[in-house]
Amino acid sequence: MKRALIALVVLLIVVAGLYLFLNRTDPSEGQAPVLAGAPPDAPLLVRGEYLTKAADCIACHTVPGKGEPFAGGVAFKLPFGTIYSSNITADPDTGIGRWTDDEFVRALHDGVRSDGQRLYPAFPYTSYTQLSRADVLAIKAYLFSLPKVAQPNRPAELSFPFNQRWAMGFWNAAFFRSERFVADPARPLAWNRGQYLANALGHCAECHTPRNAGFAMDRRNDLAGAELQGWRAWNITSDPKAGIGAWSDAELARYLSTGHAEGRGSAGGPMGEAVEHSLQHLKAEDVAALVSYLRSVPARQGTSPVDVDPKPAWALAASAEAPARNTAEGHELGLRLFAEACASCHQWNGKGQQSPYAGLLGLRSVNDPNGANVTQMILQGVDMEVAGHHVYMPAFGHAYSDAEVAALANYVIAQFGAKSGTVTPERVAAQRLK
Repeated sequence: MKRALIALVVLLIVVAGLYLFLNRTDPSEGQAPVLAGAPPDAPLLVRGEYLTKAADCIACHTVPGKGEPFAGGVAFKLPFGTIYSSNITADPDTGIGRWTDDEFVRALHDGVRSDGQRLYPAFPYTSYTQLSRADVLAIKAYLFSLPKVAQPNRPAELSFPFNQRWAMGFWNAAFFRSERFVADPARPLAWNRGQYLANALGHCAECHTPRNAGFAMDRRNDLAGAELQGWRAWNITSDPKAGIGAWSDAELARYLSTGHAEGRGSAGGPMGEAVEHSLQHLKAEDVAALVSYLRSVPARQGTSPVDVDPKPAWALAASAEAPARNTAEGHELGLRLFAEACASCHQWNGKGQQSPYAGLLGLRSVNDPNGANVTQMILQGVDMEVAGHHVYMPAFGHAYSDAEVAALANYVIAQFGAKSGTVTPERVAAQRLK
């Protein structure tokens, strides 16, 4: 009995030591590569504003359309409940106005709040941990220069045991390491700048990398594509078919800066938000650096790769005025809905008019039989300001039933992707809840 007790105590000591070791904090301040839009000699608030936009803080901490900037309240629906983003204005009572520099740095580097409670990785500290201390404090200085908003934080709505924040220490021990960015001396400066933008500030992997059973990023499939909030975040590895390897540098830069590349894609949903609030504000040199880094990401096929037909016979057979006849078979309802609400902007041949964003040919979304992004575009529409232009597509979620959305999505996939769509009313109903 005595030996068993001693063994148990020793085991507990070993486990506690391992827990503390795996949750250790990297004390280094880090050395970030010099970004074109945030040089070290720029005024602190100018640097901070640029870095805050590059990190896309406003997208997660501002309720679209009605929320005060950075006041939080954005809902993140997860398989085990809902988390709401926090108020990160300088309000002393409901925001972070009383946070010290060290507390703010600890939150971004280690995922720990000022009160010692652990943050959930819906806040991407798993990526922000790579930020240099100087960049983190520049972001804090900028946030503290903005108007204070008194808006209480909404508590997370999670089931047991996910509502136990202390348990995140075990998650961190298994899946997280506190570590700063380290430049690769064998790579060009621009490449290192791009890596810092993609992996630390822009946290691209948080959306574009699939999750494992523990809801941590599966680094074996880094940037190979995932599903987020009902949208497919596409494969952005260098794979020429499944990823962006066949895109030219100009196409990639144009898409990142404007959310559109002719015959490649038009951004919507979370990616549209990233373009509107973050990527379009990057300097051209920093966008080029980001492209340089993405070019080097090892090719990975990911799951459910989409075979894109840039010139589907059915779409080419259609004129701007009338659809190709053979697309109507089995798609009568979808064709009627497209004629009533979509053809005037997208045109029957998918080339679009009024705005290049209305072009449909060559897009992965319309070539994906699953139709996740086509469905979400129909349900939610698009409404964003990019490069001085208002990009708008009305949402039809309230106007159409689940069966009508499914019929329209499958018609679009057949007409412009030459694929047989598999969108069902049940799938649309599930998409509405994302």
